[in-house]
Amino acid sequence: MRVVRTRIPARAIGAVLLIGAMLNCTVEAAKSKFNNVLAIGDQAPEWENLPGVDGKPHSLADFHDAKAVVIVFTCNHCPVAKMHEDRLIELAKKFEKDVQVVAISVSRNAADGLDKMKIRASEKKYPFPYLYDETQKTGRNYGATATAHFFLLDGERKITYMGAFDDSTLEPGKAQKHYLVDALTAMLEGREPRVRESLQRGCAIEYE
Repeated sequence: MRVVRTRIPARAIGAVLLIGAMLNCTVEAAKSKFNNVLAIGDQAPEWENLPGVDGKPHSLADFHDAKAVVIVFTCNHCPVAKMHEDRLIELAKKFEKDVQVVAISVSRNAADGLDKMKIRASEKKYPFPYLYDETQKTGRNYGATATAHFFLLDGERKITYMGAFDDSTLEPGKAQKHYLVDALTAMLEGREPRVRESLQRGCAIEYE
């Protein structure tokens, strides 16, 4: 019996590998409706030694005693981010015994430098750390795309909720769905949040 060996051109092999890679990327992107990097249940990416407005470096591991961590990617100049400040301050105070709120800016806009962040945090009397990541790595690792973009981490630091604070971008008094607060309350009570992901709204984060 004669065995016929067929030589497959290198270009064809390359094309197959490229298509396979594209399909794999599509699968990865589809694992979360509004986030191409993380999915609900994923372990939250670690970050460390980010400079804060308090003059100290901060790491996710610093908050190991908290039952939950709320991370928000925000900045100074975005009007949508500004409209979320009071809501975030209220949440931080309401859940201060169990939850650590952390605000992170990855913006390279001139209005968002660490010196400007210190002024803003002082004016608003932030009761939570406000950190600056000039490398933008943290935002990329979390798939953050807008300010403000919220992530709720459970006791094991897995993603429990991500997306918007509520369903009202600029007018908190008109919110009908309180996504983050409801998810946080459910988690602390040992229940699974009814809504675990929503569309983040705000100014687009510009990565360089």
